Amino acid sequence: MNEVNHSMVHEFVFLGISSSWAMQLFLLIFSFMFYVAIVLGNFLIMFTVLFDSHLHAPMYLLLSHLSLIDLCISSVSVPKMIYDLFFEHKAISFHGCITQIFFIHMLGGIEMVLLISMAFDRYVAICKPLHYLIIMNPRMCIFLIVCSWIIGLIHAVVQLTFVVNLPFCGPNEIDSFYCDLPRLIRLACADTYNLEFMVAGNSGFISIGTLFLLIISYIYILVTVQKHSSNGLSKALSTLSAHITVVVLFFGPCIFVYVWPFPTMPVDKFLFILDFVVTPVLNPSIYTFRNKEMKVAMKRLISRLVSSRKNL
Repeated sequence: MNEVNHSMVHEFVFLGISSSWAMQLFLLIFSFMFYVAIVLGNFLIMFTVLFDSHLHAPMYLLLSHLSLIDLCISSVSVPKMIYDLFFEHKAISFHGCITQIFFIHMLGGIEMVLLISMAFDRYVAICKPLHYLIIMNPRMCIFLIVCSWIIGLIHAVVQLTFVVNLPFCGPNEIDSFYCDLPRLIRLACADTYNLEFMVAGNSGFISIGTLFLLIISYIYILVTVQKHSSNGLSKALSTLSAHITVVVLFFGPCIFVYVWPFPTMPVDKFLFILDFVVTPVLNPSIYTFRNKEMKVAMKRLISRLVSSRKNL
């Protein structure tokens, strides 16, 4: 990276979420409990789908991959945030900051494509049920997952291309609890107006476009269900409204940070706590724990583990 792109800054200092000791204690307990729930819940989903042959279907494979991405997104930022809540000096190295930005944007891009893939899976299952096994075959499922990783990787590389050659020679304080592009770019010793606009275009409008596409797909599914069966509309509405809630919670902070004209407002810190801490807990509960087949499979897995321990 050209000797850390000829920068004089070797580390960045986080100002954190709040200077209040009571608030920091609350966030410490809150984040720790939710992160434990994220790890346990998402691991349980992945192991259940992996070891239960009844769940080797496209919908559950996409769900297990979503659990993996949620776990990774939280692990990129939450452990560091919990660690920093113990100390007054909250610092991260230059390379660590760039690495965090890379993984946040790569995993975020992957999740966007996965959510679109899951919406497509539900569209085929509800609107074209007779062709579901033909369209959503294992090859298509693998193709969607590979595409999500490729698009996520391209998105992250493009974002980093904007910042790796910027000179950082002055202030090194980031008013946040993690490294994000808008705040990092403002620390550069250069005119970054055009760069900020490009970053907003690459992340903000992509988020808006993806959110719009997902909501349109859900509306189309509901209209199709209503045409075929008015009784099934309430059930579909209940399921899809929960999905839309998770989608809005995931995309809302991204849109706020990259499109809102006043990104220095402290509210964006708490919005991204939703992305890193709350949404990865909601995804398992909404997408899987409400699914009867998934709950039965989890009970089978747990009973199998208990019986194997007794045999030991």
